Amino acid sequence: MAPSAGSGLFTRGDWPEARRVAGLLRQETVGGALLLIASVAALVWANSPWRHAYTDLTSAHLGPHFLHLDLTVAQWSADGLLAVFFFLAGLELKHEFVHGTLREPAKAAVPVVAACCGVAVPALLYAGWQLLDDGRPVGWAIPTATDIAFALAVLAVIGTHLPSAMRSFLLTLAVVDDLIAITIIAFFYTDSVSLVWLVAAIVPLGVFGWLLRRGVRHWAILLPLAVVTWLCVLNSGVHATIAGVLLGMLIPVNARAGERSPFGERVDHRVRPLSAGFCVPVFAFCSAGVTVVGGGFREAIADPVAIGIIIGLVLGKAVGVFSGTFLVARFTRARLDDDLDWSDVAGLSLLAGIGFTVSLLIGELAFGAGSGLDDHVKLGVLLGSLVSALLATVVLRRRNATYRRIHEFESRDDDGDGVPDCYEQPAGATSAP
Repeated sequence: MAPSAGSGLFTRGDWPEARRVAGLLRQETVGGALLLIASVAALVWANSPWRHAYTDLTSAHLGPHFLHLDLTVAQWSADGLLAVFFFLAGLELKHEFVHGTLREPAKAAVPVVAACCGVAVPALLYAGWQLLDDGRPVGWAIPTATDIAFALAVLAVIGTHLPSAMRSFLLTLAVVDDLIAITIIAFFYTDSVSLVWLVAAIVPLGVFGWLLRRGVRHWAILLPLAVVTWLCVLNSGVHATIAGVLLGMLIPVNARAGERSPFGERVDHRVRPLSAGFCVPVFAFCSAGVTVVGGGFREAIADPVAIGIIIGLVLGKAVGVFSGTFLVARFTRARLDDDLDWSDVAGLSLLAGIGFTVSLLIGELAFGAGSGLDDHVKLGVLLGSLVSALLATVVLRRRNATYRRIHEFESRDDDGDGVPDCYEQPAGATSAP
């Protein structure tokens, strides 16, 4: 097939980056499955005759009283464990800027515009719904986040033949989405800021970055500096997860002379199993346990807050991501890769409506953990994510046969060099089965 005019949307990229993304997505898919198990376990326990034990567990205090470390189990999961999750988000963002899609402005425009529209439209729909109900648009940022682990877990169930370029796009979209969510948390969900603690955080953070630039790679030196940075940010009034992002973006993603692999790659290899296998599932377990027995479901589902979240996730995310991608294709030289169809983009846009980890975190920051509205937020996030997943399944299952045919063609390695033949074609060429 002749090369396409203009630059392609969702093109396959180069082989090393595609291989890295494939490995990363496999880990995220396993993490999504664990996230689902933890969430279901929390829901079952919170609606069982022993639900008071669940509340007692998540509200139990752990840690010393000094430096505000006397936190509940739920607070430790949100402020402590999620900092590890956001550390990896910062590291992935750094990699995208250096090696990934975001290093080229023309290619970066697609996921960036899609992510921005995927944040703006749900926020507007949520705020509009609250104002129509004579309420205040508190919590407008709740339906703006995409949970990459859950989204990829759903993809694993739908089928394993989604084109690698679309998987990469979904990953980049989620990374940009996380960056926007982090900015929102820092600017809109910080009540008061202690400049003394913020200035104090700059010292260990600066030493951390300076040592990395000097080639220091010892965990015994770097980890204490990271913990001190997190502690200072925690006491500053800014959400502690911001420390994780800043630390992650300081990790080098290029290999130095004499290194077999970049330090960032080795860090990701060690930390991601901890994040996906423990940190995020524990947060989900502590946050997803909403009690709906005894009339709680009817009350929650009638709350404008829950309805607004569902509308934002299901309709807002789908319209925002799809329209953002369409606008890039309409007003630039970019076009869809010849192997793909706009129904693929529609399915991907629906998947973006699966919001969980960051949505629940923003809900707690907006309405207060353990409050009545917090329970309604949880139910809205769960139902909105479920409906988005089901709609995405309907759309993408229909395309699964096409994905399988494309996958079989692209996996051919006629010369036996270990690199699929499609990655050895001249730059700009596209092909179809």
